[in-house]
Amino acid sequence: MSTTVWIILGGAVMTYLTRIGGHLVLSRFERIHPRVEAGLNAVPAAVLTTLVAPAAVSAGPAEAIALLVAGLVSLRAGMMPMFLTGAAVLIALRQVMG
Repeated sequence: MSTTVWIILGGAVMTYLTRIGGHLVLSRFERIHPRVEAGLNAVPAAVLTTLVAPAAVSAGPAEAIALLVAGLVSLRAGMMPMFLTGAAVLIALRQVMG
């Protein structure tokens, strides 16, 4: 197998171990502290920020416009419409702008 396949398999195994490890640790508690629950609820937004921030800083006008549109949609709609609208705008602008 190639190195790329091994990297993908290693990443998949590590991702699975991370997820199952968190589940095993949290399942030992009967009640989760509200602060821990609030922190866990903030994880998706933090992960999304780490994915979007580099594009916001170093990308071109298509990415900046898509981020702006997605931000505006997020003011009125949920996360999934925001994500889909941002992706659609980015794809359309990349096709138009080249």
